[in-house]
Amino acid sequence: MRKGMFYGLLFTAPAILGFAVFTLGPMIASLVLSLTDYNVFKEQTTFTGLDHYVRLFSGEDELFYKSLGATFYFVVLRVPAVIILSFAIALLLNLNVKGRAIFRTIIYLPSIVPAVASAMIWMWLLNPDLGLINSLLSRLHLPTSGWLYSEESVIPSVVLTTLWGIGSTVIIFLAGLSGIPRQYYEAIEVDGGGWFHRLRHVTIPMVTPTIFFNTIMTIIGSFQVFNEAYILTQGGPNNKSLFYVFYLWRTGFRDADMGYASALAWILFVIILFFTFIVFRTSKSWVYYEGGERS
Repeated sequence: MRKGMFYGLLFTAPAILGFAVFTLGPMIASLVLSLTDYNVFKEQTTFTGLDHYVRLFSGEDELFYKSLGATFYFVVLRVPAVIILSFAIALLLNLNVKGRAIFRTIIYLPSIVPAVASAMIWMWLLNPDLGLINSLLSRLHLPTSGWLYSEESVIPSVVLTTLWGIGSTVIIFLAGLSGIPRQYYEAIEVDGGGWFHRLRHVTIPMVTPTIFFNTIMTIIGSFQVFNEAYILTQGGPNNKSLFYVFYLWRTGFRDADMGYASALAWILFVIILFFTFIVFRTSKSWVYYEGGERS
């Protein structure tokens, strides 16, 4: 027993040390820095206590609530869109049709395209004057949009660009679908059920653990949205797409106010932790495993 424990700790030591040095250590350091006025260009750092947090929640920093509002709007739009669209595509790719492997590859490829390359493609497609999408809409005599350059449409447009890279989520759904026993579908067919009954009574209940996992990961990833704001919009127009992590980065690395940025980071950590906890708690009522056991 002790020998097994020794070898277990030995083989897990790199992961444990890596977590302690590169994750836990910086987290503790950022918590300490959030209580100071640390600035990389200042010779002295003084303890400020909860002043940063008071400034944030008192409304003194208007951009804090603007960035929170933009991020929540993005999360509310993106999470259902990613889950529903990914699940629908996975259902289609799970059909036994000719060339299925090719279609799966096509769906997955955009998710490995570099973020900058994808952003440049979307900037061209969504250009209100010269973009391909508005050109097609004009030819079809349909109303065009300002897309990334309009305050009303900028966040839905950013959500649209992120749907380009849902290939990894689709693959995870495919893995969940492939694990459903075939005899369940055969039982539905014997009872005279159609595709809707298979979807409603077999597919969706059996794939709820996968939906649960993808929902958690999509929520976390959506709250941490950064590349799109940094490359596509720079937080504009009029700070309408000033996402929280982009504002955090701008505060810490452009303004060099690391203490304030650390406070922003810890608030984001608490927000993500809260919503993750909510999903975990509610999963007891809707996540099912084979045999009818609940999570």
